[in-house]
Amino acid sequence: MSTDNNTHPAAPYQLNLAQDLTATEQEIIITHLQLLPSDYIKKVQKLDSSAIPLTDSGVIIKQVVDGRGLACPMPLLKTKVALRNVAINEALYIIATDPNSQADIVAFCQQNWQTKDSSCLQLLVNHSTTKTNQPSTDASDTASFDTIFHFIITKTDSN
Repeated sequence: MSTDNNTHPAAPYQLNLAQDLTATEQEIIITHLQLLPSDYIKKVQKLDSSAIPLTDSGVIIKQVVDGRGLACPMPLLKTKVALRNVAINEALYIIATDPNSQADIVAFCQQNWQTKDSSCLQLLVNHSTTKTNQPSTDASDTASFDTIFHFIITKTDSN
């Protein structure tokens, strides 16, 4: 589902990881994108100064929100905070395990799309789920999750 009609790239998506993502953030993104069906993601490219994409070559992921193990409304609140650091035409990748995050994030994007303000949001990959067991972000314990929800939100121009 997209909050936009037909202005987003068609799946499979090409995703570009911004230069300023840390190695840990890149690893989280790549690891979790590999869990998605192959028809969702065409290519994931790490950007550096020699690999600057054209505007139509895919989505540039600027930040990641790891909401695994967080109960509602924390994944949405972390998403709102992270979007402050995402510029127009850049994206935020969110992973969450709380089923309520699916409705919360979709509604948030739809609400922002309808307001037509300068921070319009476009939800490119909506509630793609994968069933998996993943280690928690804390190295001292492990958490088992049945479903991981994947979201990619791109901040778009209001025009």
